[in-house]
Amino acid sequence: MSPPLSLYVHLPWCVRKCPYCDFNSHQLPAGGVPEDAYLRALLEDLEHAAAGCGGRPLISVFFGGGTPSLFSPSSIERLLVRASALLPAAPGLEVTLEANPGTIEHRAFAAYRAAGINRVSLGAQSFDDRKLAALGRIHSAAETRAAVTELRGAGLGNFNLDLMYALPGQDVSGAVADIEAALELEPTHLSHYQLTLEPGTVFASRPPPLPDEDATFEMQEVCQLRLAEAGYLQYEVSAYARAGAQCRHNRNYWEFGDYLGIGAGAHGKLTHDGRVTRTARQRSPVRYMAAATPAERIAEERAIEPRELPFEFCLNALRLVDGFDTGTFEARTALPRSAIESGCAAARERGLLEPQGDCWVPTALGRRFLNDLQALFLPERPAATGHHPHENPAGVAAPVRRTVAAAGEIGYGAETVIHTRRR
Repeated sequence: MSPPLSLYVHLPWCVRKCPYCDFNSHQLPAGGVPEDAYLRALLEDLEHAAAGCGGRPLISVFFGGGTPSLFSPSSIERLLVRASALLPAAPGLEVTLEANPGTIEHRAFAAYRAAGINRVSLGAQSFDDRKLAALGRIHSAAETRAAVTELRGAGLGNFNLDLMYALPGQDVSGAVADIEAALELEPTHLSHYQLTLEPGTVFASRPPPLPDEDATFEMQEVCQLRLAEAGYLQYEVSAYARAGAQCRHNRNYWEFGDYLGIGAGAHGKLTHDGRVTRTARQRSPVRYMAAATPAERIAEERAIEPRELPFEFCLNALRLVDGFDTGTFEARTALPRSAIESGCAAARERGLLEPQGDCWVPTALGRRFLNDLQALFLPERPAATGHHPHENPAGVAAPVRRTVAAAGEIGYGAETVIHTRRR
């Protein structure tokens, strides 16, 4: 049986690029979003991608960016209508739109709901206006509150709030104050993630003063406790939800499901007869739109070698608080459970992983040092063939990182693999 299938749509423009963001996002051109040209390219891309799926149903659609809410509801609707004609919708189809709170960055939420959106992920980041300014955000805390009021008025009560911690000059009380402000708005889902300095960003070249490691870890622990007290269950490294409100789309990534990725820089993963193939679209929006054929929009297509699959699977599945069961590993990789036995045994010996029935669950220590846990599943480097793409030339596991600071709740198609940070 094929894994569940999702669709990720990348809409790459922002009013202004944030200094911490290393995602494939671009500042608005002088003439505004080239909406019609980009939509035409997306629709062609969708047709091409869906043709290889054999009519499999979609369990979720995620519009990520960039700032997808810069696109009109009519464009969103056109794409959803075409997607439903190409691929049937599974019961309870989840359709998420990322949006920023500022009024210049989204249209009326009621119109998005009418277009087919039933879930919104709102980039709040903080409720301290000074911290928002330090992050280069162009909205205020008041605009976040106003956006939530508008969401509820539009009947979009299922929404996520993105929050960062370990912000420039932030202390533990400041991080907790952001959590309290978010809880007052009663979101169904919260993404709470650490600001990190990523190569190639403005913050990497001109680092702001950040809290030290001990203060950062204290923020994480105190905020986790407060969220638990408020009824938000942590189910993934940076994701918390009320009962029944886990993000179906992102959970499909963590469980090594399949997904189509369309749009500039989007990545996809498909499984056919046990063979896993990853694809990547052209990163440049200009090149993406200018491609003469859908095939020209694909910058890379690579079959994952069986020896790499245990790492690829665990890189995702070990982000989940409840880990994974070996039956899912076998079903999603077409490998026997013996393929991960040595990694699981090593992780158990180090106190990073523990068995619970047929499941392997990260311990508290394993969640804290997730990089180290995931690295235990790296394939050994073949002799005399150069280093594995996830290793450095010295043979030491490269840092397995996730640019969580770019977009706390991710649609994912903007990255090849899910990364995590050492905390």
